[in-house]
Amino acid sequence: MNKPELEAFTQIAELGSFSAAATQLHLTQPAISKRIASLENTLGSPLFDRLGKRILLTPAGERLLPQAQHILLAMADAAHAVTNLHHHTMGELRLATSHHIGLHRLAPVLRRFNQDFAQVTLAIRFEDSEAAYELVRQAAVELAVVTLNPDGDDELQRRQLWRDPLVFIAASDHALAQRRRVSLAELAEQACIMPGLDTYTGRIADALFRSEGLPLKPALATNYLETIGMLVSTGIGWSLLPKSMLVPNLKELPVPVTLERQLGVVTHPQRTLSNAALAFLATLETVTTA
Repeated sequence: MNKPELEAFTQIAELGSFSAAATQLHLTQPAISKRIASLENTLGSPLFDRLGKRILLTPAGERLLPQAQHILLAMADAAHAVTNLHHHTMGELRLATSHHIGLHRLAPVLRRFNQDFAQVTLAIRFEDSEAAYELVRQAAVELAVVTLNPDGDDELQRRQLWRDPLVFIAASDHALAQRRRVSLAELAEQACIMPGLDTYTGRIADALFRSEGLPLKPALATNYLETIGMLVSTGIGWSLLPKSMLVPNLKELPVPVTLERQLGVVTHPQRTLSNAALAFLATLETVTTA
Protein backbone atom coordinates (compact mmCIF):
# COMPACT_ATOMS: atom_id res chain seq x y z
CA MET A 1 0.00 0.00 0.00
CA ASN A 2 1.61 3.25 -1.17
CA LYS A 3 0.76 6.89 -1.82
CA PRO A 4 -0.08 6.54 -5.57
CA GLU A 5 -2.47 3.69 -4.77
CA LEU A 6 -4.18 5.63 -2.00
CA GLU A 7 -4.43 8.74 -4.22
CA ALA A 8 -6.07 6.68 -6.95
CA PHE A 9 -8.48 5.11 -4.45
CA THR A 10 -9.57 8.41 -2.86
CA GLN A 11 -10.00 10.15 -6.21
CA ILE A 12 -12.23 7.36 -7.56
CA ALA A 13 -14.24 7.38 -4.33
CA GLU A 14 -14.68 11.15 -4.54
CA LEU A 15 -15.47 11.38 -8.27
CA GLY A 16 -17.35 8.10 -8.64
CA SER A 17 -15.49 7.29 -11.84
CA PHE A 18 -12.26 5.56 -12.84
CA SER A 19 -11.95 7.67 -15.99
CA ALA A 20 -12.56 10.97 -14.16
CA ALA A 21 -10.01 10.02 -11.51
CA ALA A 22 -7.49 9.06 -14.19
CA THR A 23 -7.93 12.47 -15.81
CA GLN A 24 -7.55 14.23 -12.46
CA LEU A 25 -4.31 12.35 -11.73
CA HIS A 26 -3.01 12.63 -15.33
CA LEU A 27 -3.03 8.84 -15.76
CA THR A 28 -4.44 6.42 -18.29
CA GLN A 29 -7.44 4.37 -17.20
CA PRO A 30 -5.47 1.09 -17.34
CA ALA A 31 -2.81 2.66 -15.08
CA ILE A 32 -5.31 3.72 -12.43
CA SER A 33 -7.08 0.34 -12.64
CA LYS A 34 -3.70 -1.34 -12.05
CA ARG A 35 -3.16 0.73 -8.90
CA ILE A 36 -6.56 -0.25 -7.52
CA ALA A 37 -5.97 -3.92 -8.36
CA SER A 38 -2.65 -3.79 -6.52
CA LEU A 39 -4.25 -2.13 -3.48
CA GLU A 40 -7.11 -4.66 -3.42
CA ASN A 41 -4.58 -7.51 -3.68
CA THR A 42 -2.57 -6.10 -0.75
CA LEU A 43 -5.70 -5.71 1.41
CA GLY A 44 -7.26 -8.96 0.25
CA SER A 45 -10.62 -7.35 -0.39
CA PRO A 46 -12.44 -5.58 -3.26
CA LEU A 47 -12.86 -1.84 -2.69
CA PHE A 48 -15.41 -0.95 -5.37
CA ASP A 49 -18.60 -2.46 -6.74
CA ARG A 50 -19.38 -1.74 -10.39
CA LEU A 51 -23.15 -1.51 -10.99
CA GLY A 52 -23.47 -0.71 -14.69
CA LYS A 53 -21.80 2.69 -15.05
CA ARG A 54 -22.00 3.39 -11.30
CA ILE A 55 -18.99 2.95 -9.02
CA LEU A 56 -19.82 2.30 -5.36
CA LEU A 57 -17.60 1.66 -2.35
CA THR A 58 -17.77 -1.81 -0.83
CA PRO A 59 -17.91 -2.07 2.99
CA ALA A 60 -14.12 -2.49 2.91
CA GLY A 61 -13.81 0.61 0.74
CA GLU A 62 -15.99 2.62 3.11
CA ARG A 63 -13.80 1.56 6.04
CA LEU A 64 -10.60 2.41 4.16
CA LEU A 65 -11.64 5.83 2.80
CA PRO A 66 -11.31 7.98 5.96
CA GLN A 67 -8.07 6.20 6.85
CA ALA A 68 -6.66 6.76 3.36
CA GLN A 69 -7.60 10.45 3.50
CA HIS A 70 -5.92 10.76 6.90
CA ILE A 71 -2.74 9.05 5.66
CA LEU A 72 -2.50 11.28 2.58
CA LEU A 73 -3.08 14.39 4.68
CA ALA A 74 -0.36 13.33 7.13
CA MET A 75 2.06 12.65 4.26
CA ALA A 76 1.33 16.06 2.71
CA ASP A 77 1.76 17.79 6.07
CA ALA A 78 5.08 16.03 6.62
CA ALA A 79 6.34 17.09 3.19
CA HIS A 80 5.16 20.66 3.75
CA ALA A 81 6.79 20.84 7.18
CA VAL A 82 10.14 19.73 5.78
CA THR A 83 9.93 22.00 2.74
CA ASN A 84 8.90 24.95 4.90
CA LEU A 85 12.08 24.52 6.95
CA HIS A 86 14.05 25.46 3.86
CA HIS A 87 11.79 28.42 3.08
CA HIS A 88 11.28 27.19 -0.47
CA THR A 89 8.12 28.26 -2.28
CA MET A 90 7.79 25.71 -5.02
CA GLY A 91 5.94 22.57 -6.06
CA GLU A 92 2.22 22.16 -6.75
CA LEU A 93 -0.53 24.18 -5.06
CA ARG A 94 -3.96 22.59 -5.24
CA LEU A 95 -6.82 25.01 -4.79
CA ALA A 96 -10.50 25.27 -5.67
CA THR A 97 -12.66 28.19 -6.69
CA SER A 98 -16.09 28.80 -8.16
CA HIS A 99 -16.57 29.60 -11.84
CA HIS A 100 -17.94 33.06 -11.00
CA ILE A 101 -15.04 34.04 -8.73
CA GLY A 102 -12.57 32.61 -11.20
CA LEU A 103 -14.05 34.76 -13.96
CA HIS A 104 -14.60 37.97 -12.03
CA ARG A 105 -12.15 38.13 -9.11
CA LEU A 106 -9.09 35.91 -9.37
CA ALA A 107 -7.31 37.13 -12.51
CA PRO A 108 -5.21 39.87 -10.81
CA VAL A 109 -4.39 37.52 -7.91
CA LEU A 110 -3.23 34.75 -10.24
CA ARG A 111 -1.23 37.22 -12.33
CA ARG A 112 0.64 38.56 -9.30
CA PHE A 113 1.20 35.11 -7.82
CA ASN A 114 2.56 33.74 -11.11
CA GLN A 115 4.95 36.67 -11.39
CA ASP A 116 6.23 36.33 -7.81
CA PHE A 117 6.27 32.52 -7.50
CA ALA A 118 7.00 31.13 -10.94
CA GLN A 119 8.26 27.84 -9.45
CA VAL A 120 4.81 26.98 -8.13
CA THR A 121 2.48 24.99 -10.37
CA LEU A 122 -1.18 25.82 -9.80
CA ALA A 123 -3.73 23.00 -9.97
CA ILE A 124 -7.08 24.79 -9.93
CA ARG A 125 -10.40 22.97 -9.63
CA PHE A 126 -13.53 24.89 -10.63
CA GLU A 127 -16.41 23.77 -8.45
CA ASP A 128 -19.58 25.10 -6.84
CA SER A 129 -18.64 26.80 -3.58
CA GLU A 130 -20.40 24.10 -1.58
CA ALA A 131 -18.36 21.36 -3.31
CA ALA A 132 -15.15 23.38 -2.80
CA TYR A 133 -15.84 23.46 0.96
CA GLU A 134 -15.94 19.67 0.92
CA LEU A 135 -12.66 19.46 -0.99
CA VAL A 136 -10.99 21.52 1.75
CA ARG A 137 -12.64 19.37 4.42
CA GLN A 138 -11.37 16.19 2.73
CA ALA A 139 -7.87 17.70 2.19
CA ALA A 140 -8.20 17.28 -1.57
CA VAL A 141 -7.12 20.94 -1.89
CA GLU A 142 -5.21 23.23 0.47
CA LEU A 143 -7.56 26.18 0.13
CA ALA A 144 -10.67 27.38 -1.66
CA VAL A 145 -11.62 30.88 -2.81
CA VAL A 146 -15.41 30.80 -2.76
CA THR A 147 -18.72 32.23 -1.62
CA LEU A 148 -18.61 31.83 2.14
CA ASN A 149 -21.26 29.74 3.85
CA PRO A 150 -23.79 32.25 5.28
CA ASP A 151 -24.45 29.84 8.16
CA GLY A 152 -20.77 29.55 9.06
CA ASP A 153 -18.75 26.36 9.48
CA ASP A 154 -17.24 25.33 12.81
CA GLU A 155 -14.80 22.89 11.21
CA LEU A 156 -13.10 25.17 8.69
CA GLN A 157 -11.37 28.55 8.88
CA ARG A 158 -12.69 31.37 6.70
CA ARG A 159 -11.45 34.83 5.85
CA GLN A 160 -13.62 37.38 4.05
CA LEU A 161 -11.94 39.07 1.09
CA TRP A 162 -14.77 40.75 -0.82
CA ARG A 163 -18.29 41.98 -0.09
CA ASP A 164 -20.45 41.03 -3.07
CA PRO A 165 -23.69 43.08 -3.29
CA LEU A 166 -26.66 41.19 -4.69
CA VAL A 167 -29.34 42.93 -6.76
CA PHE A 168 -32.62 41.92 -8.35
CA ILE A 169 -32.30 42.09 -12.13
CA ALA A 170 -34.47 41.67 -15.20
CA ALA A 171 -34.16 42.23 -18.93
CA SER A 172 -34.32 45.92 -19.83
CA ASP A 173 -37.67 45.39 -21.60
CA HIS A 174 -39.22 43.28 -18.81
CA ALA A 175 -42.43 44.74 -17.32
CA LEU A 176 -40.85 45.02 -13.86
CA ALA A 177 -37.93 47.00 -15.28
CA GLN A 178 -40.31 49.84 -16.15
CA ARG A 179 -41.42 50.31 -12.53
CA ARG A 180 -40.11 52.96 -10.10
CA ARG A 181 -40.51 50.57 -7.18
CA VAL A 182 -40.93 46.79 -7.01
CA SER A 183 -41.97 44.92 -3.87
CA LEU A 184 -41.04 41.36 -2.92
CA ALA A 185 -44.71 40.40 -3.28
CA GLU A 186 -44.71 41.66 -6.87
CA LEU A 187 -41.53 39.73 -7.60
CA ALA A 188 -43.07 36.56 -6.19
CA GLU A 189 -45.93 36.85 -8.68
CA GLN A 190 -43.52 36.76 -11.64
CA ALA A 191 -41.45 33.87 -13.01
CA CYS A 192 -37.84 33.84 -11.82
CA ILE A 193 -34.59 32.09 -12.67
CA MET A 194 -32.72 31.28 -9.47
CA PRO A 195 -29.55 29.54 -8.30
CA GLY A 196 -30.39 26.12 -6.90
CA LEU A 197 -31.30 25.83 -3.23
CA ASP A 198 -28.17 23.70 -2.76
CA THR A 199 -26.09 26.86 -3.35
CA TYR A 200 -25.35 29.56 -0.78
CA THR A 201 -26.72 32.26 -3.09
CA GLY A 202 -29.93 30.31 -3.64
CA ARG A 203 -30.34 29.88 0.10
CA ILE A 204 -29.97 33.63 0.67
CA ALA A 205 -32.79 34.33 -1.80
CA ASP A 206 -34.99 31.52 -0.47
CA ALA A 207 -34.58 32.70 3.14
CA LEU A 208 -35.60 36.25 2.20
CA PHE A 209 -38.84 35.23 0.52
CA ARG A 210 -39.66 32.57 3.11
CA SER A 211 -39.35 35.19 5.84
CA GLU A 212 -42.13 37.11 4.06
CA GLY A 213 -44.25 34.00 3.46
CA LEU A 214 -43.88 34.40 -0.31
CA PRO A 215 -43.47 31.28 -2.49
CA LEU A 216 -41.38 31.82 -5.62
CA LYS A 217 -42.27 30.76 -9.17
CA PRO A 218 -39.00 29.48 -10.66
CA ALA A 219 -39.10 29.07 -14.43
CA LEU A 220 -35.63 27.53 -14.36
CA ALA A 221 -32.84 26.85 -11.88
CA THR A 222 -29.11 26.48 -12.49
CA ASN A 223 -26.00 26.88 -10.39
CA TYR A 224 -24.07 28.85 -13.03
CA LEU A 225 -24.61 32.57 -12.48
CA GLU A 226 -23.40 33.53 -15.96
CA THR A 227 -26.01 31.19 -17.46
CA ILE A 228 -28.68 32.78 -15.27
CA GLY A 229 -27.65 36.23 -16.50
CA MET A 230 -27.98 35.10 -20.11
CA LEU A 231 -31.41 33.58 -19.50
CA VAL A 232 -32.64 36.68 -17.66
CA SER A 233 -31.58 38.81 -20.64
CA THR A 234 -34.02 36.86 -22.83
CA GLY A 235 -36.97 38.01 -20.68
CA ILE A 236 -37.83 34.58 -19.26
CA GLY A 237 -37.84 35.92 -15.71
CA TRP A 238 -36.06 38.01 -13.07
CA SER A 239 -33.25 36.87 -10.79
CA LEU A 240 -31.03 37.78 -7.85
CA LEU A 241 -27.40 38.10 -8.95
CA PRO A 242 -24.16 39.90 -8.02
CA LYS A 243 -24.28 43.56 -8.99
CA SER A 244 -21.01 43.07 -10.86
CA MET A 245 -22.94 41.07 -13.47
CA LEU A 246 -25.09 43.98 -14.63
CA VAL A 247 -24.61 44.57 -18.38
CA PRO A 248 -26.40 46.97 -20.75
CA ASN A 249 -29.24 44.55 -21.60
CA LEU A 250 -29.96 43.90 -17.90
CA LYS A 251 -31.48 46.36 -15.44
CA GLU A 252 -31.39 46.49 -11.65
CA LEU A 253 -34.90 46.42 -10.24
CA PRO A 254 -35.81 49.06 -7.61
CA VAL A 255 -36.49 46.64 -4.76
CA PRO A 256 -36.13 48.18 -1.26
CA VAL A 257 -33.96 45.34 0.08
CA THR A 258 -30.21 45.21 0.69
CA LEU A 259 -28.53 41.83 0.26
CA GLU A 260 -24.95 40.68 -0.18
CA ARG A 261 -22.72 37.62 -0.24
CA GLN A 262 -19.34 37.30 1.39
CA LEU A 263 -16.54 35.98 -0.79
CA GLY A 264 -13.35 34.73 0.75
CA VAL A 265 -10.85 31.96 1.35
CA VAL A 266 -11.40 28.73 3.28
CA THR A 267 -8.69 26.53 4.83
CA HIS A 268 -8.58 23.59 7.23
CA PRO A 269 -7.24 24.55 10.70
CA GLN A 270 -5.69 21.11 11.26
CA ARG A 271 -3.73 21.11 8.02
CA THR A 272 -0.14 22.34 7.74
CA LEU A 273 -0.18 24.62 4.72
CA SER A 274 2.66 24.53 2.23
CA ASN A 275 4.82 27.58 1.61
CA ALA A 276 3.01 27.89 -1.72
CA ALA A 277 -0.38 28.03 0.01
CA LEU A 278 0.88 30.58 2.54
CA ALA A 279 2.27 32.70 -0.29
CA PHE A 280 -1.05 32.50 -2.13
CA LEU A 281 -2.91 33.64 0.99
CA ALA A 282 -0.52 36.57 1.32
CA THR A 283 -1.03 37.45 -2.34
CA LEU A 284 -4.78 37.38 -1.88
CA GLU A 285 -4.47 39.83 1.00
CA THR A 286 -2.09 42.11 -0.92
CA VAL A 287 -4.14 42.27 -4.12
CA THR A 288 -7.58 42.57 -2.50
CA THR A 289 -6.53 45.36 -0.13
CA ALA A 290 -4.55 47.33 -2.73
